[in-house]
Amino acid sequence: MKSIRLWFGPIAFLLFIAGTFAIGSITPGYSHVRQTVSELGEVGSPGQFAFTALLCLIAVCLAIFASGAARSLRGLGCSAFPAYFVVALAISCAGVGIFSFPHPLHNVFGLSETVGLQAPLVAALVCWRVPRAKQVVVFSVIMYVVVLVAIVVNLIPVVRPAGLWPLIKSYFGVVQRFLFLSWFAWCAGYAMLLLKAGRTNNSIQRTQTRYAGSRR
Repeated sequence: MKSIRLWFGPIAFLLFIAGTFAIGSITPGYSHVRQTVSELGEVGSPGQFAFTALLCLIAVCLAIFASGAARSLRGLGCSAFPAYFVVALAISCAGVGIFSFPHPLHNVFGLSETVGLQAPLVAALVCWRVPRAKQVVVFSVIMYVVVLVAIVVNLIPVVRPAGLWPLIKSYFGVVQRFLFLSWFAWCAGYAMLLLKAGRTNNSIQRTQTRYAGSRR
């Protein structure tokens, strides 16, 4: 059951990609390159309710994944703290979907995503000294660097530096998606590595059990 729940991480990743492209296809004149993801579900748009349903479904997938990740982490001897950050992102995701742009709470939940985006860093820290989770740590560190770069790039429209803003203005949709896709890619990869670490851990435990039984 635990391993099944971990698969909801990759499912959330695929839902985000397929769902946003599908809704974009029914939105006249929409550009994934220039426009933000939120514009897919803004009030009055053809995809408003589909976008809300998509983000709520993704949020449910993330919550299920988080429960599986928490159990896997405990099994490896790590803290389940990263799972809480995944849940935080799930709550933010649902809020963004329910409160369609330009509702004031839309941006509030959007900004709150910053908390959940720290999940890769937390994932690396809690398993730092656990040998069986070495791949999880390395992958999470690499992906956190990618997420951090994406966050910095997404701040450009806020400060609008004269030398950079004109260069990315026409590609802001790509810039924003870079952030979301990097985090969801971590989520999917993290799930796969937890599954692998869990299988290795179970194999070691079975070997130790057989060895202990043979010594009796």
